[in-house]
Amino acid sequence: MESSTLEENNPQSQAPKLNFILKLKENLVFKSKWAELNGAMGDLGTYIPIVLALTLASHLNLGTTLIFTGVYNFVTGAIYGVPMPVQPMKSIAAVAISNPDFGIPEVMAAGICTAGILFVLGVTGLMQIVYRLIPISVVRGIQLAQGLSFAMTAVKYIKNVQDFAKSKSGGQRDWVGLDGLLLALICAVFIVIVNGAGDDDDDDRVDNPESGCREKVHKIIFSLPSAFLIFLLGVVLAIIRGPNAIKGFKFGPSRIDVMSISKHAWKQGFIKGTIPQLPLSVLNSVIAVCKLSTDLFPEREVTATSVSMTVGLMNLIGCWFGAMPCCHGAGGLAGQYKFGGRSGGCVALLGVAKLVLGLVLGSSMVKVLTQFPVGVLGVLLLFAGIELAMCARDMNTKEEAFVVLVCTSVSLVGSSAALGFLCGIVVHLLLKMRNMGSNGQSCSNVIWFHRNP
Repeated sequence: MESSTLEENNPQSQAPKLNFILKLKENLVFKSKWAELNGAMGDLGTYIPIVLALTLASHLNLGTTLIFTGVYNFVTGAIYGVPMPVQPMKSIAAVAISNPDFGIPEVMAAGICTAGILFVLGVTGLMQIVYRLIPISVVRGIQLAQGLSFAMTAVKYIKNVQDFAKSKSGGQRDWVGLDGLLLALICAVFIVIVNGAGDDDDDDRVDNPESGCREKVHKIIFSLPSAFLIFLLGVVLAIIRGPNAIKGFKFGPSRIDVMSISKHAWKQGFIKGTIPQLPLSVLNSVIAVCKLSTDLFPEREVTATSVSMTVGLMNLIGCWFGAMPCCHGAGGLAGQYKFGGRSGGCVALLGVAKLVLGLVLGSSMVKVLTQFPVGVLGVLLLFAGIELAMCARDMNTKEEAFVVLVCTSVSLVGSSAALGFLCGIVVHLLLKMRNMGSNGQSCSNVIWFHRNP
């Protein structure tokens, strides 16, 4: 009894706990209120279409997914202090949308199995070893492929009418209308005018105290929360397009039940869901996102071990209650950074919004989401994809660029990040072997990959 009292009164025993709390608060502090709010919208171009498609095609519990992903967002923001995204596991989602026999139990089984493997890789330290050994040119190839894939999907959203329930594109979108092509183009022009190419130099230029009238006008324009305004416009248009959706709102959270997963569901989930998802999760959700985070926030340490463990824990908990399988992703991080996200407060704010919507409206939110202008979502996704693809611009040698393009080409044409990764590694080794004799390298240097910081 006395010893516990002494520990409570001892400042040294309280220091680690106090430092941890202070660290979490620091990670959630906004760098700029409008910029962080704007950055929170940067990943919705990926999140909304996939969640909507799973809800319509596979009867995903939208309310439960909003609650759990909201918690995921807040916790990861507090832990990492960067706009670490929470995205759907795309390969598992694609299988569920395209295969009617792959139902929610199979989806959750696939998410749990993928999460279990990632958690083990993180706990044992194997993921960090993989991260340090993979050549930077191969990582850039995966990022470029993923970015271009997002951009091409975005163009489809903008050009063609989408049927998310069947995961198919319809005819060409009309030029005018509340979800017309002209609206999407205006939104894209608005983002280019406000955000430009995303150069950090813009902030320094507009903050000059000696700026004239023209520069002050530029400052006002450049500080507008473009993504937030566009998303707000989309919500307004969704309400106008489907006014009856508001009448169908049911207040209160959806019922949360523990999933019942049969042996058959476990088997199908692992074979059809986990096996194709695992390479994508390792490469894009852990390796690429860690490298991108280091590039964008060198002062913040985001390790492959911690990212692998958080992805694992999220799904080892949430999937048992029917929440959509989630991961982190380089595309989401790039999108949120593109639109101004610079701290964990960015995604924490998004998490609170999801949590409130899940608790207040539950699954009835789907009626509004079905009316949301898809072309507007396509514009947000387009700029997120471009931002991710631009990460490959730091390849300075022809050999590095060659590996990047081989990896990217195979990933896009073969629709497999794993295949692109394998080809990139092989080409990297072949180039090292070719140069071994002329540069006097030893055989050990041939298999010595670039160490990521």
